[in-house]
Amino acid sequence: MVTLREYETRVVEGIRLSAADRLMCAGEELGTRIRVRELAGGRLELAAGPFVGVVRLDACEIRVLPKYLGEELDVLRMLEYAAGRELPSLEAVRTVRAGAPHLRDLVALLVTEHCERLLAHGVRRDYVTIEDELPMVRGRLLAERQVLRHYGRLDRLACRFDEHDTDIVDNRLCGAAVDLAARTASSPAVRARARRAAARFAGLAPTRLGDLRSALDGLDYHRHNAHYEGAHRWAALLLSGGGVRDLFTSGSLASRTFLIDMNVLFEAFATRLLREAAAGTGFTVRDQSRHRGVLRNERTGRHYSEVRPDVMISGSRDGEPLTRPVDIKYKLYDDRKVGTPDLYQAFLYAHALARQPGQGAPTCVLLHPGGVSGPREDITVRRWDGGTSARVRSVSLDLPSLLDALKGAERGPALARVLAAALD
Repeated sequence: MVTLREYETRVVEGIRLSAADRLMCAGEELGTRIRVRELAGGRLELAAGPFVGVVRLDACEIRVLPKYLGEELDVLRMLEYAAGRELPSLEAVRTVRAGAPHLRDLVALLVTEHCERLLAHGVRRDYVTIEDELPMVRGRLLAERQVLRHYGRLDRLACRFDEHDTDIVDNRLCGAAVDLAARTASSPAVRARARRAAARFAGLAPTRLGDLRSALDGLDYHRHNAHYEGAHRWAALLLSGGGVRDLFTSGSLASRTFLIDMNVLFEAFATRLLREAAAGTGFTVRDQSRHRGVLRNERTGRHYSEVRPDVMISGSRDGEPLTRPVDIKYKLYDDRKVGTPDLYQAFLYAHALARQPGQGAPTCVLLHPGGVSGPREDITVRRWDGGTSARVRSVSLDLPSLLDALKGAERGPALARVLAAALD
């Protein structure tokens, strides 16, 4: 196994890719997530981006660890929080603790745990429409098919009827996930548990799942299947290869890779964090709001391009309106300056969209990961007369300590500190 951190580049010795490895690494889906390049002398150059997880090649297994988090378990906690769920307890992680489980095995374990609970309580049945040829009429006789296929016969009758069955999408999705876990998990303990669950689901829902995206789009949760939602969420993550926003299910690639885009995850996590922190305070949080009138072509009088900040916080302070755009960046600015392109974008948001009570300069917040002792930076645009026309405030989130606080009694104070840092 070769281990590296996000954004790290390493050169390893003595690894030769197979023909299948070269084909997979040259593909756009994997190539945009991690770069694998063969060098002279049997060396391999690996360059990770903002994707965390594992890639299983014939030649080796590549494990990309999070850079701004304490461990891979925190990635799962961020996923659950961003989805609007309580943080998972992950008590059964002891099953694979001895083998230093990677992110994919942890998700496989969570899928298996949820499916075991469903099996213990009894899986759901629903009415399924079936067409079959029977010796007696059941449901509706399909007269046209009967005439075309069995004209004059009374022992083979084409019928359509409803069967109360377990072979439904709810169970097929679970079955496909535990089957994949049973075949591909690195941990023997996870494989063994998944095999037992997969064998039972294979008997209950033998029909193949088919296209994952279609299956997920067709799910509708109600009181009869709400208890399946957790299992389905982890199953979709495993079957998609870790896709948070755009699922990719290209056959063997999804079974050999599990990579989560931390840019997408951090944006979703921070957005929910701000929304929860603002609840009950009088401030509202909107994400991805579009503003088309900001940039305009003066010759034609038409909109030039739209402006869309990640988050807009709106409310009032001391009776005066306050609007604060927030730009969410999955970058560590504690040990380096804020990038100039990020500053330009944030200053545009401040000038065009921010409203500050009193005579204060309009401000945009740049929210990013950081350490506990990370300083808060304020960067200003100064006019020719020395006045301040706009401000960008760099606010860091210490993700490990924040995730710990969200689990216990410190949740309220931690959320209050986040909102205060964004609005002060």
